[in-house]
Amino acid sequence: MGFFKRLFGICSTRPPADPGCWSNQVNHVVIDAARAPELGSPGGAVRLEGQGLSQRILVIRGDDGKAHAFVNTCTHGGRRIDPLPGTPAIRCCSIGKATFSYDGKIVSGPAKGPLTVLAVREEAGRIIVLLTPASDKSRSDSMVGTSAARG
Repeated sequence: MGFFKRLFGICSTRPPADPGCWSNQVNHVVIDAARAPELGSPGGAVRLEGQGLSQRILVIRGDDGKAHAFVNTCTHGGRRIDPLPGTPAIRCCSIGKATFSYDGKIVSGPAKGPLTVLAVREEAGRIIVLLTPASDKSRSDSMVGTSAARG
């Protein structure tokens, strides 16, 4: 079955079991960690789609114990990505098996460029994912406090 899942681009990561565990807040996503048990231990992951998001997002609890987030699109063929259990890596769900490190860099495979990494912080039982690339973090951090008032 693994071969056919990759052939058809079917990823292993599912949306959260509790669809109400997250919300799109204009320029960031807020996940209630208590309502997202999938992110409670290393290797866990959820994919976030819909709710007005302009792009799919993959959020993982890395083997380093930290939350990480990525635009959920492989740079090889545009398919979704999944965490690679037991390693600090992300892999495309397609036949090419493009593999990336948590910082988005290509480790192996036919990817055409790095993944887009999104800045994440954890506070007060929430996982906050900024919807701008991590390289734009300083600009986004200044906007987080104002988005709730607008949104």
